[in-house]
Amino acid sequence: MMTRLNSMGLLGLNASFVEVEVDFLRSLPGFDIVGLPDAAVKESRDRVRYALKNSGFTFPNTRVTVNLAPADLKKTGPLYDLPIALAILEASGQIALPQQGEGDVFVGELSLNGEIRPVNGILPMVIHAREQGMRRFFVPEQNRAEAAIVEGIDVYPVEHLNQLLRVLDGTLAVSPAKPAAAARELPQIQPDFQDVRGQEGAKRALEIAAAGGHHALLIGPPGSGKSMLAKRLPSILPSMSFDESIETTKIHSVAGLLCEEHPLVTVRPFRAPHHTISSAGLSGGGSTPRPGEISLAHNGVLFLDELPEFSRAAIEVLRQPMEDGRVTIARASSTLTYPCSMMVVAAMNPCPCGYYGHPTRRCTCSPAQVSRYLSRVSGPLLDRLDLHIDVQPVEFDQLTGKPQGEPSAVIRKRVEAARLRQQERFAGTGISSNATIPPAMLQQFCPMEEPAVALLRGAFERLNLSARAYDRIVKIARTIADLDGKEMLSAEHLAEAIQYRSLDRKYWQRNL
Repeated sequence: MMTRLNSMGLLGLNASFVEVEVDFLRSLPGFDIVGLPDAAVKESRDRVRYALKNSGFTFPNTRVTVNLAPADLKKTGPLYDLPIALAILEASGQIALPQQGEGDVFVGELSLNGEIRPVNGILPMVIHAREQGMRRFFVPEQNRAEAAIVEGIDVYPVEHLNQLLRVLDGTLAVSPAKPAAAARELPQIQPDFQDVRGQEGAKRALEIAAAGGHHALLIGPPGSGKSMLAKRLPSILPSMSFDESIETTKIHSVAGLLCEEHPLVTVRPFRAPHHTISSAGLSGGGSTPRPGEISLAHNGVLFLDELPEFSRAAIEVLRQPMEDGRVTIARASSTLTYPCSMMVVAAMNPCPCGYYGHPTRRCTCSPAQVSRYLSRVSGPLLDRLDLHIDVQPVEFDQLTGKPQGEPSAVIRKRVEAARLRQQERFAGTGISSNATIPPAMLQQFCPMEEPAVALLRGAFERLNLSARAYDRIVKIARTIADLDGKEMLSAEHLAEAIQYRSLDRKYWQRNL
């Protein structure tokens, strides 16, 4: 007797139904799985065989064929173990599944003793099952909290194959996991801007970056506090909305980075990959593409320390995602798109020894060495980094003085107020922040006073700015005006914005 059960598959962040069909043929014993299975799916044959035996059942002594439909969708991972085992048991007459099982979905990896192990990507699967009107979703116990985030569908966590069978035949009463069981992630203790001595100009620039969602480059000598400043940026970013949390959690779920205790990502991600990372590690990749660091930083911060030390291929991968807010990974079998709406914050020294332009220490690099070092950061990438922040060494008196800077909580209130103005301004347009204003709408959302227009015209001609740099300056001025509580952009707003685009003249053009 042929048996059919519902399961799920993942292609990127998109979940889809997979029908697990099992039938027997009177022939020499065998076990075949068809339907584009990968190696992990093919290995289900051994896991299922021993899980059934060790759970007190008999594996059919005949030819067993498992079809995973649709046949043109690549099946990956061990999540089909559980539905395959159930289908074999029913097809062989050892159990009888309930007639209303058409609304049930099963996923889970089996151990050799019948225990059900957790799998990745549960959240997007449960969301898709709810959208398609499924009644019940059976998940591994360790995926309970993640699956329970989704309301509108009954989620049943199970620990063992025998336990699941008792739930299905009604001999064991189990209540579905409630959404309240998905405890919200506890706030993390974040580094505070109050710990930073001096660097008032850099802190002001990062406040602007946080308020408008702008990318930033910190450049200065070793020990000046570039990494310290960048690591405190998440502490002044606005709180995540529930929709942002769900989007971010889905990516981390597919990547297998969620913890059982706190499954919902409620703190903005801060990803700081090492400079030895490959381009595939940044953008995502593999035979079945997985999210890279760019996507894992979605709705958060991607920090690239020692930017020139990254391989040219890796950092050039950033250019298109920074513009579009998504990264597309093309393979022969499929093309996947992951969201990556993040703030890129990079830090670098001005030369190999780090002291080019230092007020007191002499640089030991030759002009050719400085030029080669700076040229590792391409002009197009530099142009996409909205704010160029000069981080100078901190004076002794600033380090030893008692007064401290503003705490992150105070700065965050100003940032949230600026973001609220942007939400009201961009309501219904699909624009999330000042940094994402399309060029066609700059005039609509960034009205300027006459002195500001004259100042910008002079800067454009004198500094030989590109069209992209012009757009960036106007967007930064829009954010500065929002922090100031003004709708019109004044000359003061433009003047401050222009100064954040001057470091390429100080370092790069000087060494051409």
